Order: sequence, then C-alpha cells, then structure tokens
Amino acid sequence: MVFEAHRQRIDGQSLKYLFSGGVVWLSHHAERINMLNVFPVPDGDTGTNMLLTVRKAEAYMNDVEGTHIGHIAAAMARGARYGARGNSGTILSMLLQGFAQALANDEWMDAAALADACQNAVDYAYDTVRTVMEPQEGTILTVARAAAEAVVNRARDEEQLYSLLETMLQAAKVALDNTPSQLPVLKEAGVVDSGGAGLVALLEGMKRLLDGEDAPDSMIADLDLPQAGSVAVDDPMDWETAIAPDDERGYGYDVQFLMLGTDLDVQKVRREVGAMGWSALIDGDKEAIKVHIHVYNPAEPIDYVIRSGAELEDVVIENMQRQYEAYRQRRTHAQFTNGTSSTSNPTSHAVTDEIAVVAVARGAGLMQLLREYGAAAIVEGGQTMNPSTSDFIEAIDRLPNTQIVLLPNNSNVILAAREAASLSQKSVTVVPTKSVPQGIAALLAYSDRLDDTLDEVTEQMKDAVAHVRTIEITTATRSLDQIYGVTVREGDFFALVDNKPAAAAQDVMTAALAAMASLETSAYELVTVYYGVDVTEAEASALIDQLKVAYPSLEYESVDGGQPLYPFLLSVE
Repeated sequence: MVFEAHRQRIDGQSLKYLFSGGVVWLSHHAERINMLNVFPVPDGDTGTNMLLTVRKAEAYMNDVEGTHIGHIAAAMARGARYGARGNSGTILSMLLQGFAQALANDEWMDAAALADACQNAVDYAYDTVRTVMEPQEGTILTVARAAAEAVVNRARDEEQLYSLLETMLQAAKVALDNTPSQLPVLKEAGVVDSGGAGLVALLEGMKRLLDGEDAPDSMIADLDLPQAGSVAVDDPMDWETAIAPDDERGYGYDVQFLMLGTDLDVQKVRREVGAMGWSALIDGDKEAIKVHIHVYNPAEPIDYVIRSGAELEDVVIENMQRQYEAYRQRRTHAQFTNGTSSTSNPTSHAVTDEIAVVAVARGAGLMQLLREYGAAAIVEGGQTMNPSTSDFIEAIDRLPNTQIVLLPNNSNVILAAREAASLSQKSVTVVPTKSVPQGIAALLAYSDRLDDTLDEVTEQMKDAVAHVRTIEITTATRSLDQIYGVTVREGDFFALVDNKPAAAAQDVMTAALAAMASLETSAYELVTVYYGVDVTEAEASALIDQLKVAYPSLEYESVDGGQPLYPFLLSVE
C-alpha cells in the first residue's frame, strides 16, 4: 500500500497498514523493552505484554472488511481490550479505546479528527485509571499525553498526517527521556519508563513504514513469548471431579506447537482444535497460529495439523499427570519444621451456591494449594506470564456461578482483572492481591464467609489481605548502586518486601534475615516459606532453621510451591 507523505486523510485500510508497521517495530524491540525493568529481577515483561496486546488488536482489525475507519478502529480497540496483559498493555488498550470512541462515526480521519482522537484517547485512559488509582506521571500515560498535546497544537495549522505523526513521535520521545525526572525510582534504576518506550516503538514503527524502510519479518517465533492464561478448570457440571487432585481421569497432556501455512483460518482452527480438549489458547494469523491446549490424546491435535497440510514446528508435549504425581510425591515428604505436616488441611470450597473465586498462580504447588483453599478456577500466570483480560473472561464464563471474585495475585495483573470484571455479564469483583500469599489469606477469609453477599465477601477478603506481608527472594539480574536505599550487585540474592526492595546479599540466608529485620516481627505469628522449582526441601529447612534462631517466637511452615524465578516466597502473618 502506498501512503503519500502529503496525504490529508486516511480510511480504515490505511489505519490497518499503519498499525501493522507499529506492531512489527514493537515486536523487534519487545525484548529490549523487557530489560527496562526498574528492579533488577528476572521478570521484565512490559515489552511482551504490550506486543501480545497489539497483536490481538491487529487480529481483530484484520477480521473487519471495508474502509470505514470507525468500524476498524472499534475492532482494534476491542481486540486490545480482550488481549490486554500487564499494566502497560491494559493502559495501551485504554488509549486505543478512547481513540476509537472519537472515530466511531467517521468513514475517514483527517488532521482534526486525529487530534480529537488522540486527545480523547488520553482523557479516556486517565479517567479509567483514576477509577482504580491515582494516575502516576513518568509512565506511559505521560508519554501519551505529551504526544496528544503536540498533535492537537500542530493540527491547528498542519493538515498533512505524516507531519502530525512525526510531531507525535518526537514529542513522545522527549517525554520518554524525561520520565526519570518525574519518577525517582526510574532515575535510581537508570532506566526510562518501559510502557512509554513501548508506545514510542509503536509510533516509530508507523513512521518508519511510511518512510519506506523495509520492515523485518514479524513472526511469533521471533520472540520467545511465554504462555499464560491456561484456565485450570474442567467440566463445569462436575466440580468434584474437576478439582480433585486424584482425578481418576488424570490431568492429560499439555500440548503446544506452531502451525505454519499461507492461508490459515484462525477461527476454524480455534473451533476444531479447541473441541479436542480444554484450556485452549489458540491465536495467530493466516501464516502462523500458536496452539496451546490440554488434551487426553496428544496425537489428535498433531494429526489435525498434518492432515491439514500445514507445517508443524516447536512441538512441546508434557505429561501433566506425571508432573502432578511428582509434585505430590515431593509434597508428601515435605514437613513443617515442627515435624507435623507440609501444609495445613483446609476444607475445599470450590463452589458455593453463588460465589466462586478465580485466582492467578504459577507453579504446581501454589496452583494446587489455591485449589485446596477454595479457588474454583486457576488462571496460570504471574511473573513474566501475565494473563490477559480474555484469559480471565474465559475462566469466568466457564464457571456456572453468577458471582465471581478475582484474585490477580500480582500487581501487574490487577488492571487486566478489573477490565475483565467490567466486561463480564456476571457480577464480578476484584480483590487487588499482589502476591499468592495474599491470595491464600483472601481465600481463607472467603471460606469463612460463604453465606455473605458478594460485596461483604469481597470486603472481608480485602481486610484479610491487609494483614499479610510478602517477602520475595530472587537473583539480581544487574547491579545498582542504590535502589530504595539498597545496593545490589548482579548475582546477589535480592529480597523485596511487598514489592519494594529491602535487602541484597551474596547468600540467601543473609538476604532473608535482612528482609525479616525490616518488619516489626512482634506483630506477627506465622512465617510460611514457599520454595521454588529449583529448591530442595533440605534447602528450605535450612532457611527456616536460620530464621528460627533469629526469630524463635514465630511459628514456621514450609510448602513446595514449585514457582519459577523466585527461589523463596515468604508469607508473614
């Protein structure tokens, strides 16, 4: 498609063309954006989240024929809203929703319409975020506002859309460079805002496409995109079977692959392959479709691809039953440090007459624990694997309950959960849990309040969360002279308390003790140590032995959480 630099208006097909250039450029900078992590922890995922968000927007746009820019912009916004992941991806989807609203009745867009749409995008995003929290400057919102203000001012005497796009990009770049001066933690970390960087990449891709630069091939395989959002709930008519850890049917197989071709039908593949199993995540375009599904017969989806004539790549098949049995074996041998049992024996309340809970977690042990404490469905996700709005909606829709509570269990998942709640036809509330330990505390409150209303249960869960402190220990990915008063060296054990840096040390014991020292431990009674996938029971016991010496008045438990990236999670309550 030719896009003349002097063009003064565009239709919906031109918008598709421009947006595709932005998506390609973002896809090839997503990993660099991921590295703009404020804290030196191995969970930077802003670039990935924004890329997955715009890919969904692009897919929805491409399903709409015709040239009406209002219709195509609406599809773009709808796709972004359902595909939104992480805080930056969700805010980007809000910007696109506001942009589309302003163009709803327009067949084409000129300079004045572009200015109005950009201003409405920013107003809508700020207003929507404000319903949840006070918008923070030095973020993607700031960058978007600067770009909108620039185009509004320039559009008064400039009609060429290329010049306006150039103006937007330059203003966005300046605003991005200034984010460290607006948000001190960015300055301490020596980075610019990652969400703002993603927005700049999107705009730059559009301009580079118009400049005639060859866009590199943008395939899903170019970036190692983590899979998130698998909904661990089965037949909604048979809950006892669906949640039972010793399900006689077994857990089946986790099958993932890339389907390649020239004229693939995503909707058809989603319908036909999705019918073969459950927890299906199937997305892509005419040339590449990523499939992630749980099945009892892994040969069935593989055979489907072969019979279709498409190419098959990146096949991964995992025996979930074997994984779970291995987990149970580890858990059977895990003991509380007082020698009694590895975990308490909570009563399962997966379903009530009206209210059900959907929780987010990653790690076999944590996921199973949430089930045991009463979660009716688990959305697989967390660090580096933020579930999308549509992942939550899938979980909500598969439950027979009309009232749902969502536990995001991660600060970067809360906005997507709230978007899902607003989109659902059911009564859905969000308890803004920022960690799995907080989610477990919320579930305990839920199991004690089964006869209350949805609002009452939600408030009780929020109250319970307020009494839990979470310590997360991971390995630092880079050195920082100072972050929240903590000096960090690459490779150190880095401890955060309630998402704020608290300590760093060359050994995990020192880091954990220093993090504990930052708490007023006399106000607490119990420490639960959730150890990760690469940690042994003996290592967890050794950590607890050290904690007992320093804090003998506290009680201790250990649980095989199986979580990646974070060797230890400590719940202090």
